[in-house]
Amino acid sequence: MPAWRWIAWSGMALISTIIALVSLRYLPGKGPVPEVTALNRYFNPWIKVHAAGAALALLLGATQFLPAIRARWPGLHRVGGRLYVLGCLVGGVSGLVLAAGTSAGAIAGAGFGALGSAWLMTTGIAVHQIRKNRVTAHRQWMIRSFALTLAAVTLRLYLPLSGLLSLDFLAVYQVVAWLCWVPNILFAEWYLGRRGYAEK
Repeated sequence: MPAWRWIAWSGMALISTIIALVSLRYLPGKGPVPEVTALNRYFNPWIKVHAAGAALALLLGATQFLPAIRARWPGLHRVGGRLYVLGCLVGGVSGLVLAAGTSAGAIAGAGFGALGSAWLMTTGIAVHQIRKNRVTAHRQWMIRSFALTLAAVTLRLYLPLSGLLSLDFLAVYQVVAWLCWVPNILFAEWYLGRRGYAEK
């Protein structure tokens, strides 16, 4: 793996791990909760379900792209992959429930609902491709899936903008509901095109 890719992967893995561990605060119900989240109609128990699934996907996702693990420990890669898919399934379905119950309005609900749907779809297609033994296509769709998993990271990078720019939090939140994942999937498509992945 080239040095720049190793640095990029390490940074992505580190921040994913931090966000995953921070998200686990929802499980015991400890730590501050943003008002817009706490007012969700389906906050209990779905925020805990969502946090558990998304955290699992975040913790495992980056490791699935390491060539050394795939080559030396294919069994470990498969187990990690199944757990990652489980995390996406749990996180995606619970994300749809939370999107339907958001107190931030229809724009935010639609943004998070579209994210949950796209997350489930890309992950499902990736699973279908590997069952057909289409390894390259499987990797393509897993890259798309993990780009959407990383919405949990970009969401937390964008939300402080409301305070830094003295903007209305609710207005920023509605924009971030789309901004946290649309650029991610567009970057994934650019990366796949640049890398020249071919279908098998």
